[in-house]
Amino acid sequence: MPETTSKRVKTPAKTPKATTQAQGSTTPAKTPVAPQTKNPPHRPVEYTEEIAEEVCWRLAHGESLVSICSSEHLPHCATIYRWLIRFPVFCEMYARAREDQADTNADEILAIADEMPPEYTDEKGRTSLDQTYIMWQKNRIDARKWTAAKLKPRKYGDRMAVEGVEGGAAIKTEDTNANKFLDIIKNMEMSKRAG
Repeated sequence: MPETTSKRVKTPAKTPKATTQAQGSTTPAKTPVAPQTKNPPHRPVEYTEEIAEEVCWRLAHGESLVSICSSEHLPHCATIYRWLIRFPVFCEMYARAREDQADTNADEILAIADEMPPEYTDEKGRTSLDQTYIMWQKNRIDARKWTAAKLKPRKYGDRMAVEGVEGGAAIKTEDTNANKFLDIIKNMEMSKRAG
C-alpha cells in the first residue's frame, strides 16, 4: 500500500488575550520585552596624541598592551598595531616605551626578590618558609627577566663575548650564528699560524 504523508500547515501564533475583571473586556496581553542594555561606547580608532601618550606611558610603567587595551576608552590592540605602521612618531614613542618597560621589569625584579616570604610554625615549634610562595616569586622573577631580555637584549640579554687572539678585539656572538663563529675562530687560528 502506498504511504501518504500529510502536510501540516503552520498557522500564525495567536496573541494571548487577557481579560480585566473590572471592565470584562478582552485586550491583548503584554509580551515580555528584553531589558534594554546600553551599547558599549565605541572604541576610538582615530589617532590622537593623548591616547598615544597614555598607551606609551602605561607600557613604560610595566603594564601589558592587552591590559591597556582592555580599558574601554582606549583602542583595541589591532588598532594600536595599525597605528605603529601608519604613524612613525607613534612607532618611535612605542619603541621607547617598550625599552623603558624592560627597565621597569628589571626594577620589579629587585622588589620581588626583596620580599620576605611568609613564615609558618608547625606544631613542634619549627619555623619554615612557604615554599609555594617562593616558587611563585621565582616564576614572577623569571618572567620579568625573560621579558626584559627580549625587550632590551643589549642591556639585559645573555651575551657571550670571546676575546680575540692575543688580546684582540672582542667578538660578539649575539650577532653571528654558530657556524660563522666557528669560521671566525678558524680564520684567527690560521692567521696566527701564518703570521
